[in-house]
Amino acid sequence: MPRRVHCALAALTAILLTACSPGAGPKTVPEQPAPPAGQPGGQPDHHPEGQAIGISPGGVTTRVDEPAQSTEEQYAQACLTAKEWMDARGGDPNDLVEPYLQEIQASSEPGRATFMTIWPDLSAAQQAGVILAVQAAANGGC
Repeated sequence: MPRRVHCALAALTAILLTACSPGAGPKTVPEQPAPPAGQPGGQPDHHPEGQAIGISPGGVTTRVDEPAQSTEEQYAQACLTAKEWMDARGGDPNDLVEPYLQEIQASSEPGRATFMTIWPDLSAAQQAGVILAVQAAANGGC
């Protein structure tokens, strides 16, 4: 993808986070570091497209080092779906990010959370978009 497209997608993501967030000003999602090397899940795995990914000790992809890619509609649907799931479970939404990601990554059914496809069929950029939407949901950004 040309650099201009990546920049445009980054700008769109920032706009979406601002537009979907309560309160004034843009919100940022803190980066979640991968576990240290030598611990389960500590070694970053590599996505088939050669991009590094963060894997939790439970085997869940929690970070994809690729600019997020989604349409505004896909992002909104993924965020709202994650928020509904988290609201139904109760508790601290930030504690529910990994269990939710685990569920959608293991599912053999396409759905709104994964842009109407299954997790393994998403590109690295789309996986990054899903993770960004889930983190936004946990932070009240939908």
